[in-house]
Amino acid sequence: MLRKRAIAALAGLIAVSGGIAAPPAQAAVVPRPDHVVLVMFENKGYSQINGSSSAPYLNSLASQGAKFTQSFAVTHPSQPNYIALFSGSTQGVTDDSCPRNFTGKANLGRQLIDAGLSFKGYSESMPSDGYTGCSSGAYRRKHNAWVDFDNVPAASNVTFAAFPGSSGYSTLPAVSFVTPNMCNDMHDCSINTGDTWARNKLDAYAQWAKTHNSLLIVTFDENDGSSGNQIFTVFVGQHIKPGGYSENITHYTILRTIEDAYGLAPIGNAAGATPITDAWQ
Repeated sequence: MLRKRAIAALAGLIAVSGGIAAPPAQAAVVPRPDHVVLVMFENKGYSQINGSSSAPYLNSLASQGAKFTQSFAVTHPSQPNYIALFSGSTQGVTDDSCPRNFTGKANLGRQLIDAGLSFKGYSESMPSDGYTGCSSGAYRRKHNAWVDFDNVPAASNVTFAAFPGSSGYSTLPAVSFVTPNMCNDMHDCSINTGDTWARNKLDAYAQWAKTHNSLLIVTFDENDGSSGNQIFTVFVGQHIKPGGYSENITHYTILRTIEDAYGLAPIGNAAGATPITDAWQ
């Protein structure tokens, strides 16, 4: 009797699939890049960047990659957004006060290192590698989340001067966070100033990434304070399928997507986020 039932079930599968039993559907996955570079700009809403003549380079990037038309920051002001993207939680931070120090808290940098991978944060205008001060010139620690976590080594906290040129992109860590200074991130200077910086400092990597199994993520910490907190977010890289994507994403979505790419267990609020799986080819 059991044998007859099995034969009948197989016959049903063959009938439904046109003569060949179809394999089970495979879940969509995030491909594993050799390198991810994530760059965070400041305090501009989606509509201030998207289609703006002041941001020709960022809009050019969007035409080359995946533009997320429903991307949102987590909160206001700046600092808790950086912490959220790096650790899956704002860690209770609600302002930009400095310093912030977290003991033993899970974060992406520690996850990567524990998995035998590598992480570095590159901060423009930071006076020296390993610096823990709150400010120096146009540098602000509030835009440097990794220095707040005691389990991220000082060697992972470096100046942007250490970011390699085009001949050295293959030496980048698995994941890099890049923080422009207070002018070039559009906080204190114009959108066009930040857009020009992005073209001059990032385009060579963006073009290299498209042929070297790598990824550039450009996003913003928050909008200009208007309702909704919608921000401009673009992914560019070899496995990206260019186009517009309308799913709702946040900083936690980006963290979850990076974690899935490297086989890391999602931390904090990233565990409840759905990774981006439709933008890959």
